[in-house]
Amino acid sequence: MSAPSRPSSPAGDLRFPVEDARRVITGALDEDLGGLDGVDVTTTATIPESQVTSAAVVAREPGVVAGVEVIALTLDEVARRLGAEPVTVSGVVADGTRVARGDIVAELSGSTQVTLVAERTLLNIISRLSGVATHTRRWADELEGSGATVLDTRKTTPGLRALEKFAVRAGGGTNKRMGLYDVAMIKDNHKLAAGSLAAAYDAVRSRFPDVPVQVEVTTTEEALESVAAGARFLLCDNMSTQLLRTTVEAVRVTGESVEIEATGGLTLEVAAAYAATGVDYLSVGGLTHSSPILDLALDLRP
Repeated sequence: MSAPSRPSSPAGDLRFPVEDARRVITGALDEDLGGLDGVDVTTTATIPESQVTSAAVVAREPGVVAGVEVIALTLDEVARRLGAEPVTVSGVVADGTRVARGDIVAELSGSTQVTLVAERTLLNIISRLSGVATHTRRWADELEGSGATVLDTRKTTPGLRALEKFAVRAGGGTNKRMGLYDVAMIKDNHKLAAGSLAAAYDAVRSRFPDVPVQVEVTTTEEALESVAAGARFLLCDNMSTQLLRTTVEAVRVTGESVEIEATGGLTLEVAAAYAATGVDYLSVGGLTHSSPILDLALDLRP
């Protein structure tokens, strides 16, 4: 019997990965301030160190916001680098909030230099995460009431996985696995290299008995073979809705408690049809590899 397989980071778990965010912010500021001894030449030349201002992060289009803590974290890091007083951040909307065009995401007050140096870095990150959350929210809304949940994948931007998977949760989705270490996924190449599906499954269970194991299948026969080998988490790859429904029914007839995930070429247009087959999950790589940003801006007050 395999270990419990249910993904462990469900929608609604909005613990923000602060340390991952700090690492990303540091790298992004290093990129932006590289050369000339780490100076924003335009801001340094045009804005006195003593100048203070008010500003706001504003939505330029409707969507779902994610990663709002990045605003204060970025401003704090810039203030530290410039030796300036911190910028005060207030009126911050909660992660997962739906916003309309013109809605204020956060209010800022303090050093103009700090605000302008931080502007592009904080907007790049929060716009990216909000875009992922917005896209995920469309999937979650489409699947609402179906009994199926939308999952993300490992198709994330290198270095941004923890943040992008947080954004998926903020948008109403669920994280599947964070990496190669927390869920074993037996795919075709593993079966071939190990000699058989059963051999691959037994090898994982023997070496890592506490790690959930998922087996990728493309036919009903493979699904039943996997269940017979002990698998309780199946990934049905690139199946038609008809084949998927047949496979789900065949697996349920075994009487085993098996979680079933559909993946491969899924779009919002077919989401409801795939959910209606009786699967537990639909995994969508596009949540993280193809989501456009949410257009957010930082506006200084006159």
